Amino acid sequence: MAEHSDSVCVDMEPVLLAGKEHIVKTIYGSLSVAVFGDWDNPALITYPDLALNYVSCFQGLFSCPEAFSLLLQNFCIYHISPPGHEILQQGAAVAGKDEPSLSVDDLANQIAEILDYFRVDKVMCLGVTAGAYILTLFAIKYPKRVIGLILVSPLCKTSSWKEWLSNKVISNLLYMCGMCGLVKEVLLMRYFGKAARTSTDVLESYIIGSCRRLLGERHSSNVRRFLGAINRRWDITQGLRKLQCRSLIFVGENSPFHHEALHMISKLDRRFSALVEVQACGSVVTEEQPDAMLVPLEYFLLGYGFCRPSQFSVSPRGPLSPISISPELFSPESMGLKLKPIKTRIQKEV
Repeated sequence: MAEHSDSVCVDMEPVLLAGKEHIVKTIYGSLSVAVFGDWDNPALITYPDLALNYVSCFQGLFSCPEAFSLLLQNFCIYHISPPGHEILQQGAAVAGKDEPSLSVDDLANQIAEILDYFRVDKVMCLGVTAGAYILTLFAIKYPKRVIGLILVSPLCKTSSWKEWLSNKVISNLLYMCGMCGLVKEVLLMRYFGKAARTSTDVLESYIIGSCRRLLGERHSSNVRRFLGAINRRWDITQGLRKLQCRSLIFVGENSPFHHEALHMISKLDRRFSALVEVQACGSVVTEEQPDAMLVPLEYFLLGYGFCRPSQFSVSPRGPLSPISISPELFSPESMGLKLKPIKTRIQKEV
C-alpha cells in the first residue's frame, strides 16, 4: 500500500519500532495515527485509555520481544490517538473553547474515516478501557469492518454514579489546576493496582514514573474533551450480541472496571468470546503485566490462521508458564473457531 502524499509525517523516536505519525483530517477534526510495520499486512488498530497515547498505553506490551514479533509479523499497526493526545515534535494542538464537544459516536465514526483514508477495509482492534469502549462501539456500528476485538478492562455500560462523580471532579481539577499532581495520582489509580503504585521494584517504579511524566505532557483541555465524551457514553450492552467478530477480554483483578468486564463477557456470544483475568493487576494490563497477555494472544490469533513467530517462547521474565494457565486455554475449540467463555487465572511470579 502506498503512503498518502497529503499526510503530515513526523519521524518518531525509536520507541516500539521506527514508524511515522500521520495527521488525518476528519469531519470531526484532525487526529494522529502512528503507523508501524508492513503496509501489506492485515491491519490492527489500537486506541488508548483516557489521557494516554500509544507510548504510555502500549509501550509495555510492544516492548516484550515475543509480543512485538507476534504482532508485527502478522499486522500493520495503526496507533490511533484520541484528539489532542498525539505525540508530535511540535506538541499537540490545544482544543479551543469554541470547538464543539465530541460524542463517543463521533469518535467511533472518526475511526471509519481513518480506515477510509488509509484504504483499509477490515481491522483487528486492540483497546484499553475508554479506548476499548470506542472500538467496541465502532464494531457495533460498522460490523463488517472488524474481524476481532482484543479488549483490556473494557467499558460497555453508562457511567455509574461513582464513576460519573469521579470524572466530574477530575474535569473540574483539569479546568482549574491543569494536569496537576492530584489529577495525575487519581489517573494512576485508574490505570494501576496499588501494589504497582507503591512498589519499590525498579521496573514497576520506572513504569509508574514514566506514565506520570507522560501525563504531564497532556494539555488539560484535550483530556477534558475526551473525558467528557466518555462520561456521556451510552449503554451498548444490547449491541454486544450482534457483534459479528470474536472477542478476547483481559481485565486486571484490581481494576476499578473489573465488574464491567464481567458484565460484558456475560452479554457476549459465548461461542465467540473469552475472558482472561490477571491477578494482582490494575486496568492497564498492557503496561502493568504485559507478559500475561502473550499466550492468550497467540492462541487467539492462531484461530484466525495468523502464523506463529519462529522464535516465539514464553518470556523468561514474565509470569507465564504452562502450569499457570488453565488447560482449557490450550484446547483447539477454546481459542480457535469456536471460543468458549473461560476464566484464566495468571499467577504473579513470587
